[in-house]
Amino acid sequence: MYTARYQKYVMNFIHPGGTSRGVMYNRTSWFLILKDGPFTGIGECAPLDGLSRDNVSDIEKTLDWVCLNINNGDLLDEPSLWQFPSILFALETAFLDVKNAGKRLIFDNDFFKGKSGIQINGLIWMSDVYDMRIQVKQKINEAFDCIKIKISSTNIDNELAFIKEIRNTYGNNIEIRVDANGAFTFENCKKILDKLAALKVHSIEQPIPSGEFLANAEICRNSPIPIALDEDIIHWDDQYNKYELLDKIKPQYVILKPGLLGGFKETTEWINLAVQRNIGWWITSALESNIGLNAIAQYTANWEIELKQGLGTGKVFDNNIQSPLKIVNGAIIYDTLEMWDLKNLNI
Repeated sequence: MYTARYQKYVMNFIHPGGTSRGVMYNRTSWFLILKDGPFTGIGECAPLDGLSRDNVSDIEKTLDWVCLNINNGDLLDEPSLWQFPSILFALETAFLDVKNAGKRLIFDNDFFKGKSGIQINGLIWMSDVYDMRIQVKQKINEAFDCIKIKISSTNIDNELAFIKEIRNTYGNNIEIRVDANGAFTFENCKKILDKLAALKVHSIEQPIPSGEFLANAEICRNSPIPIALDEDIIHWDDQYNKYELLDKIKPQYVILKPGLLGGFKETTEWINLAVQRNIGWWITSALESNIGLNAIAQYTANWEIELKQGLGTGKVFDNNIQSPLKIVNGAIIYDTLEMWDLKNLNI
């Protein structure tokens, strides 16, 4: 018989996380800890207030209900948790972990065995130019050849100048992606996209806010650089008509965050629909701890990967859960010689 509990855990950013939505200094996760005899599985529930569909104020009340049902041996009604995708992700991961003897093995593949890594982009947080310059130099020194830069509407001229500086310094060997987090308007977007195209930017994530279907469709149709949908995917609240969103907007790429979409089954559906429509995709973490990042990386490694993935967030916290995950030469790897340290979770 399964038993379940959860534990709240606050992580502190080493470098403040600057985005167009504000600056983050810490990050809260809830770990769902599932036991079956001698085995312990862990799933991470890590909603982001203002980004995920979850009502963060109701997370603990809902986790109480989930644990009560598990401890009573009752079946969970997953559709009732549709508005809590981060809890669905935690449940799916915890059950897979405990099924595989509680070894943090979620998917048995070459990544988990330490035989292969996943190429990723280096994340550059929004900050002053001096600090962003240091961040880029660090990523280049760590052998990243793809970086993602957070941009905004308020400092766009400075940020465009900074991207031009990167091009002049490092040439065209560096792939530059930008993430606007919906910061622009339909009216000012075209001018900005033209300037980004002149700088040979690979793509832009979510240039305008989610939900503006007609405007997003027109931007995707006419943009000089590829558009990658992110928030539009996360906020899509129709469980059964994902194809409707893709067919209406026709983006060039979709960004998939399993922790905010409701887990791996949901992510797989999005990937299959995207592939059917010749839409590119990549998977990113959503600032989870190494518990969630490990599960997402193992899942990602199941796919034939063509693009750099967004899985480089494991080093952003100074009190992350110690794990075998490492970043080596612009890739995330699972170092089988390293051990998990779960003392902070009382495991």
